Parts: sequence; C-alpha cells; structure tokens
Amino acid sequence: MLFNSIDFVVFLPIVFILYWWVGGNDLRRRNLILLIASYVFYGWWDPRFLVLIAFSTLVDYFVGVRLGSTSDERSRKYLLWTSLAVNLGLLGYFKYSNFFLESFVDAFSLFGQPFSMERLNIILPVGISFYTFQTLSYSIDVYRNKMQPTKDPVAFATYVSFFPQLVAGPIERAEKLLPQFASLRKFRYDMAVDGTRQMLWGLFKKMVIADNCAVEVDRIFGQYHELGGATLLLGAVLFAFQIYCDFSGYSDIAIGCARLFGFQLMKNFAFPYFSRDIAEFWRRWHISLSTWFRDYLYVPLGGSRGGTAMKVRNTFIIFIVSGFWHGANWTFLAWGALNAFFFLPLLLSGRNRTHLGTVAHGRWLPGANELVHMLFTFFLTCVAWVFFRARDMDQALGYLQGMFTGSYTEILAPTMQSLPYLLVFFLLMEWAGREHEHALERTGNRWPRPFRWSLHIGIVSLIGLFMATGETPFIYFQF
Repeated sequence: MLFNSIDFVVFLPIVFILYWWVGGNDLRRRNLILLIASYVFYGWWDPRFLVLIAFSTLVDYFVGVRLGSTSDERSRKYLLWTSLAVNLGLLGYFKYSNFFLESFVDAFSLFGQPFSMERLNIILPVGISFYTFQTLSYSIDVYRNKMQPTKDPVAFATYVSFFPQLVAGPIERAEKLLPQFASLRKFRYDMAVDGTRQMLWGLFKKMVIADNCAVEVDRIFGQYHELGGATLLLGAVLFAFQIYCDFSGYSDIAIGCARLFGFQLMKNFAFPYFSRDIAEFWRRWHISLSTWFRDYLYVPLGGSRGGTAMKVRNTFIIFIVSGFWHGANWTFLAWGALNAFFFLPLLLSGRNRTHLGTVAHGRWLPGANELVHMLFTFFLTCVAWVFFRARDMDQALGYLQGMFTGSYTEILAPTMQSLPYLLVFFLLMEWAGREHEHALERTGNRWPRPFRWSLHIGIVSLIGLFMATGETPFIYFQF
C-alpha cells in the first residue's frame, strides 16, 4: 500500500479509530490491532510476502528467547549465527542471486569462454532490506546483552512489521522502539497535530517535488548522449532533489504517521543538502542506515582506532557495503566507492567531525565560506548520484563524460515551467526549518494561527495542483 494512494487515505483513519477507541486501555489489544493492520498494509502488494516476514519474525523471536535463557557462549554464538544466516540468506537469495549469476557469466566471457545462464524468476519482496536489518539489530543487541529479550510475541511481531516504517524505514533499533510496544500510550493532541503536519510536508516533497523532478530526470537520462553538459548537470541536480524528496518524504510520512499512534521514530534525515562537507552529509543522510552500519559493521571492524591502512580499509568496506545494500548492480558499488574517496581525505586529516552543528546556527543566512562549502559538497553528491541513477556503468560513465566535457552554451528547458519556483519554495522552507525535526515544525510552534493555516492550506493546494497523475511508488521500495 502506498502512502500517496486512495487506499491509504481510507486505511489510516480506520486503523486510527480502531487503535484508540476499540483498543481502549488494553495494551495487548492495541498491539494486536497494529499487527493486523501492518500485515494488511504489507500484504496489499502481494500476500505471499507475508510468509517471509512472518518467518523472519519467528526466527528472531525464538533466537532472542533462547539467548536470554542461556549463558553458554558457544550456544549463544550458534544462536546468533542462526539469525545471521537466516536473515542474510533470505536477503541474499531474493536480492542478489541474479547479480552473482550474471557476474559469474561475465567472468567467463572476460576470459574468452562463452557461457550463458538464464536469470532466476525471483520477485524482490518490498522492504526486505529494511525489516531484515531491523530484526538483525534485535538479535545482535540481545547477544551483546545490550537489552533483555522480549517474551511477548505480539509486541515483537508488531515491532518488526510496524506499518508506518515497515517498507522504507527508518530502520529502528529494538532497544528504542520495542519498549514503546510494552507501555500503554496515551493520545496527545499536540503530538498528533505535529505528526499530521510532518506527513503533509512529506507528501509535498514526494508528490510535488520528487515526482515532477522524476519526469525531467527520466527525459534527460533517457537521451543523455544527445545533450550538452549544462543539461546533464541539470539532470544530476534534479535527481539529487528527486532522491532526497522521495526518500525523506517517505520518512517524514512514516515518522508523522507513527506519532498519530503515540510512537516516536528516529529522525532519518537532517537537511543533508545544507552540509559543509561529505562527512557531515553522511551524518545527515539516511541516518538510521548510516548509524546501523557504524554500530554493527564499522566499529566491530576497528573503526578509525587503528593505523592508516585500517582506516582506509574500514572506510571503503562501510561505503561499498552500503552501496551493495542499495542494489544488486555495479553502479551502486561504484557509488559507494566514490563516496569513500570523497570521505577519506577528511578522515585521514582528522577533519571528518569539523561540522557537528547546524550551518548558520541562529542566523538567517550562511556566511560566504559556508555557502561555498555547501555548494561544493552538493556538487560532489550530484556527481555520485549519477552512478546511483544510471542503469549501468556505461551509462554512468557516458553521462559524466558528457557532463564534464559537453557544451554549456544551452540548456534543455523543463517541461514543467513552474518547477523552478516550486524548488525555490521547497528550499526556503527547508532552510527555515533546518534546526528543527522537520521543515514545518517551526511554523507550527511559532506562527500565528491565521498564517499557519494559510501555509498549510497553500501546501495542500500545491499538492492538488501539481501532483503527478497516478500513484507513483517510492524509489526506495526497490531496496
């Protein structure tokens, strides 16, 4: 089920009413309502996927229970490896089988040995990368004795399948989200109103900015070999806005929706395009995934505590694995490696934690030096995004070659003439809200009611006027 669909417009109020009124003050009943709603939400695409998520849930629930009942280190390691093998095995089969088969065939061809093999007819379950990492974090944290395992199967199953963030995150940690299913939540009007406001901004980002940028991006990438450098640069910039507004828009809707039910999800984006270097960008982009890799991969590998060789190795591992998590294509590996190259000089010079605060804190405008650093960082991310968007390495390299060597005397005009003005409005709102949880939080807390309502009605009107026809899936559904 899509957030930007009529189905969800009907679904959400029904679940809201059942949860707060039918659920009453019975915690288990409320969790059961959320669990059923989450399975309906997920099974809306294909009910067969429910078997997979139910199986992963059962495995990690029983692994957690057994980890909590034994102190034998050998048994505990066996249980942890069972969780890792099941979850990563399922993820590897559904997401990477064809990639490895094709790479195997290409390797034979490279050495002059013709070889062919048919692709497997595998349907990638929606959101498998997200809920797999969420269940893994639970097993690992219980193994590390960072938290006690739950013995409530309904609460655990709801934690795994919680519908607001099930398909595309944020990837929540069990130690933060699972206890929220163990306490009776009270309805808070202010929390629900701010959640609705955040959902509105997320829908604007997705349905107005991302979907309209997608039209231009598809057109430019589709005929990149015929276009000049200026147009190709424009295509890369528009894709940067598309991917950000699409994914952070989903996160805004998910976080806001969860707040309607009394849950607090982690912040997944912190206005990353206002970053002053790549290190700051990665602290602000897809925070739930970046911190997941940091805590469960980077730190166990030694992090940045060792010598130069270890720092370089771990940096490339973390970025390449992150790229591979996004998709089974060499372009994603190249995207990860390129970001590692961008990040490495900051790490080796000890400047990777220079910018920890918000840019232009307490000021309306950035300084000239801050502006230059923001623009340069944004340009680097746009270059890397070309690999993320390209269908293969040939298109990515050809696109970049045209972008850097092509003519800058003319630019392809956008088919939607109002798009530049919408982007300016979007950037102004994001800039004004950069020190808050989301772009509309400041207006909701400080603006007088007439101005506040005028803004919200205006945003609803913009969605109605400029939303793309039809229901468009979120980009990260494919991951």
